[in-house]
Amino acid sequence: MTNTSNCQLYLITPPQFDPKPFLDRVKAAFDAGPIACMQLRLKNVDDDAIKMAAEVLLPVCHSYQTPLILNDRPDLAIATGCDGVHIGQGDTDYKTTRLMIGQDRIIGVTCKNSRHLAVEASDNGAEYVAFGAFFKTNTKLETTPAELDTVRWWKEMTTVPSVAIGGITTENCQPLISAGVDFLATIGGVWNHKEGEAFAVKAFNEAFKNSA
Repeated sequence: MTNTSNCQLYLITPPQFDPKPFLDRVKAAFDAGPIACMQLRLKNVDDDAIKMAAEVLLPVCHSYQTPLILNDRPDLAIATGCDGVHIGQGDTDYKTTRLMIGQDRIIGVTCKNSRHLAVEASDNGAEYVAFGAFFKTNTKLETTPAELDTVRWWKEMTTVPSVAIGGITTENCQPLISAGVDFLATIGGVWNHKEGEAFAVKAFNEAFKNSA
């Protein structure tokens, strides 16, 4: 993942899904427009379910030259062959994660609205930092509100890519794009869109294009 002048879509899976039926929806999303990154984020499931989901999703992601990032679990990222791992502040720390997964895989770090945490993650070598939540989200009950000024400040001071997350939809994404965020991470904004995931992916990419 590299910093670019245009914002890109970072698609996160729903917290629970049946991998094989879900695969058709994933393909529809990818066929609708560019997706820069996909994160596998399953909650309240066992390791076997995560491994099965990764096995199903990896070939599709790679066929579109899109990395698959695993949420929280560097051990399973290695076991499944995922392209990287996303870690929160309550997960395995960056340095331990890097020792586990090596230098060739991506590590992204949740920084909430903290400039200090973002600088620390960047100095450690994170490939991207994630700020959020910017809007109300049903995915996480406890969130830290994030501000557009944090994104603007980050854009001015570094080339390390930023990811915005938290309740982002096709209707509310424009201020974040204008603020200079590099990637918009979304779950419900695509999978729960009333017109379907293909429509949502097209709409996000149209918003990126219009802001270029």
